[in-house]
Amino acid sequence: MKIIVSDEIEAVCPDFVGAAVEADVVNSPHCEELWREIDALGERYRAELTTETLKTLSGIEATRRVYRACGKDPSRYRPAAEALIRRILQGKPLYRIDTLVDLVNLASIAYGYSIGGFDADKFVGDTLTLGVGKEGEPYEGIGRGQINIAGLPIYRDAIGGVGTPTSDHERTKMTASTSHVLIIINGYDGDRNRVAENAEYVRTLFRKYAGSDGGEVIFFE
Repeated sequence: MKIIVSDEIEAVCPDFVGAAVEADVVNSPHCEELWREIDALGERYRAELTTETLKTLSGIEATRRVYRACGKDPSRYRPAAEALIRRILQGKPLYRIDTLVDLVNLASIAYGYSIGGFDADKFVGDTLTLGVGKEGEPYEGIGRGQINIAGLPIYRDAIGGVGTPTSDHERTKMTASTSHVLIIINGYDGDRNRVAENAEYVRTLFRKYAGSDGGEVIFFE
């Protein structure tokens, strides 16, 4: 899969760096060992962060800044990493979906980057382009129905949007039968080393919990 960063994104975030992990995987309904890792990280965050200080984490702060630059209120349309950590800090349980979704959520909260998790076999065409959502552009967020993506950074394939930092699209979501995934890490803070660490962490989680060799990583900016 080729991934292109549009001039729209370059204009508001010239330092953007992204990483994509493509892998063959085996999904499962639940993984108790994975959830022990998630719960341990949650305990640590509750001891170290508040709902205000989490906004200063590099990946979250940068994503919020890009939202504002694109015309979106990041407190109304929270980036996924912020929303997940905020839920933990409020003492609310994270949703338990399946191993692939839960794994991606762990990778996101561990590094503070909003991560898109896609069934790669559901893309149309061989190119994804990162741009900005338009007024009236249809978009069905996973479990959210139609959402207003105007002003949100968005990946599009040949027929439309597939992912934003707030919510991925129903059309390309991972399911119980997913066996080929593309995971996209959005480094709006421009920290290539940290994005690379996050990508390697995803590969490690795939090897531990998803019957995978970890897949391959590509960087784009």
